[in-house]
Amino acid sequence: MPETSATPAPSEGRGPKLQRGLRALAITSAQVLVVLAALYVLGSVLGRLWVILLPIVLGLLIATVLWPATRFLRAHRWPPALAAATVLLTFLALFGGLIAAIAPSVANQVTELADQATAGLQDVQEWVQGPPLNLGEDQVGNAVESVIDSIQGNAQNIAGYAVTGVSAVGNGLVTLVLALVLVFFFLKDGPRWVPWLAAQTGPKAARHVAALSYKTWETLGEFIRQQALVGFVDALFIGIGLWILDVPLVLPLAVLTFFGAFIPIIGAFVAGAFAVLIALVDQGFTTALIVLAIVLVVQQLEGNVLQPIIQGRGFNLHAAVVILAVTAGSSLAGIIGAFLGVPVAALIAVVYRYVRDELDGKAPEVADDGTRARVDGDESGTTVTREQVAAPAGEERGRT
Repeated sequence: MPETSATPAPSEGRGPKLQRGLRALAITSAQVLVVLAALYVLGSVLGRLWVILLPIVLGLLIATVLWPATRFLRAHRWPPALAAATVLLTFLALFGGLIAAIAPSVANQVTELADQATAGLQDVQEWVQGPPLNLGEDQVGNAVESVIDSIQGNAQNIAGYAVTGVSAVGNGLVTLVLALVLVFFFLKDGPRWVPWLAAQTGPKAARHVAALSYKTWETLGEFIRQQALVGFVDALFIGIGLWILDVPLVLPLAVLTFFGAFIPIIGAFVAGAFAVLIALVDQGFTTALIVLAIVLVVQQLEGNVLQPIIQGRGFNLHAAVVILAVTAGSSLAGIIGAFLGVPVAALIAVVYRYVRDELDGKAPEVADDGTRARVDGDESGTTVTREQVAAPAGEERGRT
C-alpha cells in the first residue's frame, strides 16, 4: 500500500521560480555589499580628511550666521573684503566680550560652590553613618582611602589623559583659527562659490549642483536660526527662574543653555542637569526640585509650542533621528561631533529628498518661488542666475 501525505505535490514551475528568486536575492545581496563597501571606503577617506573637513564645516556654520549682516553691508556698496572683515571682527568682539563678562562671576562663585560642595559631602558622610545605613567611621574611611589609592595607582594614566586633553585643546584652537580664516573667505567670496562648484561638473549636472548648493545653504542657515531662537527662549526663561531663586552662576548657566540648544534634545538635558546640580549644591533639595520643574516646563513649552511653529520651514527630522545623529556624532568626534551630528543628518536628508524627487520627476531644482538656477558661461567664467520657470508655489495652490 503506497504511503501518502496531505501536502500538495510539487508543481513543475516551482524549481524555475526558486532559481529566479535565488538569482534575484544573490544580485541584490551583491549590490548591497558593494554599496556598503563603498560607504566604508568613503567613511575611511573622510575620517583621514577630518582635520581638513572640520574647519570647513565649522566655517560654513559660522558663515551662515554672519552672512545676512555681510550681505547688508555689501548691498550698501561696502567692498566685499571690508564687509567680511568688519562683520567677522564684530562677531569676535561680541563673543570675547561675552566671555569677559562671564569669567569674573564664574571665578568669584566657583570657590563658594566648592566650599558648599565640601560641606554637602560632609553632610552625606554624616547621613551614611546614621540610620538606616549605620556605616561606621572606619567603613567610610576605608572607602575614601580605597578611592584615593585607586586615584594614586592610576596617576600615570590620569597624567596621560591630562596631556591628551592639553593636546586636544591646542588642536581645537588651531582648528578654530583656521575655521575663522575660512569664514572670512566664505563671506568675502560667498556669491562666487556656487558658480565655481557648478563649473566643476558637466552641463547636465551643473543645475543640480547649483540647486543642491542653495538648498544645503538654506538648510544650514535655517538650522542655526531655529536653534538660536530655541536656545534664546530656553536661556531667557530658565535664567529668569534661576535669578528669582537666587541660584548662583545665572549668566553662565543661561549661556550654557543657549549653546546647548545647538545640540538638540541632548544639549537641553545636559544644561538643565547642570542648573539642577548647582541649585542642589547651593540652595538645597527643595530649590533643586523647583529648578527641575522650571526646566521641564520650559522644555515642554519649547517642544510642544515653539518647535511646531518654527519647524515648518526647518529640516523636519524625527526626534529618534535627532537622538541617533547626536549619539553617532558624539561617539565619532566628541562634543564637536554631537554639535555637527544634526546638521549633517539634515544635509543628508536634503540630498536624499532631492534625489528621490528627481527620480519621481518632481523637478526639485525648481524653488518655491518658481525659479531655477541657470548656469551660463564660457572660457572667461561661469555665472549662475535665477530664471522663472513656473508660478510660485503659493499662487499654484491658490488656483487649485
